[in-house]
Amino acid sequence: MKRINVDIDDMRAFRALVETGSFRTAAEDIGVSPSALSRQITRLESRVGSRLFDRDTRNVALTPQGQVFLRLAERILNTTENAMVEFKAYQAARRGRLTIAGLPSVTAGLLPKLVQQFLDAHPDVDVQINDVLSNGIIREVELGEADLGFTAGAVEVSERLSFQKLLTDRFVAVGAPGGPLDERRTYGWHELVCLPFVAMAKGTSVRTLTDAACAQQGLLFRPRFEVSHLATAGAFVSQGLGVTALPALTLPVLGREPLIFRPLGQPELLRDIGLIWRSGRTLSPAAVAFLELVRKTNLAAQIPDPFAN
Repeated sequence: MKRINVDIDDMRAFRALVETGSFRTAAEDIGVSPSALSRQITRLESRVGSRLFDRDTRNVALTPQGQVFLRLAERILNTTENAMVEFKAYQAARRGRLTIAGLPSVTAGLLPKLVQQFLDAHPDVDVQINDVLSNGIIREVELGEADLGFTAGAVEVSERLSFQKLLTDRFVAVGAPGGPLDERRTYGWHELVCLPFVAMAKGTSVRTLTDAACAQQGLLFRPRFEVSHLATAGAFVSQGLGVTALPALTLPVLGREPLIFRPLGQPELLRDIGLIWRSGRTLSPAAVAFLELVRKTNLAAQIPDPFAN
């Protein structure tokens, strides 16, 4: 079957002639000369293999074939125009999908306000949050499963990843009221590791940094408990089962149980919170808009002050 090649401009010219009934008026509407429009319609009729208009020096009228072609042309033009409207909305970050991967402590501590601000400006963008561990974040971003990734600790910047540091998060000592951290002072790691310690599971960014701090001081670190979730750590500490050390950004995730927080030193332990995305790949308009929002937001102000009271 012979393929009919008809482009959108031909259909728009055809529709303009139907609507005006005049080559001169239709030509003015689409910005061509009457003779050019006449040649375009003649070529269109040749391509479809049917006369679409009966015309003389004064009148232009659709043929039966032209009436059928009009219905098809309207359908195609409406689909095309709707598609372009949708694409322009996507380009303006009014539509589309944004997937963000992040550590649970980061997504809980930073993302709620950021996502709310983003959706206030871009309400029709579908936002998906993936809570994953550090290696999972890197993997999702590298594979294109996430547009952006919030990470903690050192990230090796490579040809595959771009990294932007956002803020520094400080570790604090966490205990139960009436427990071994009741004294208001700075505690050292050598003191904490001698107490029953509730540690985050291996593979988490918090555990990696905790192990590094103890190794730096030559401390033997044998936690009493190892847990995978911050809320579990908070519940164990609140129950008096041990103490822990966590970044300040994680504290709102610990739960509502009564806890006390103390400065932690010897050494002071910091973790960098940053954002990663694939290098050499064009970000979607929604991802660009979110990245711009992150860059202009004072994220450090969102870290709670555990010693405010």
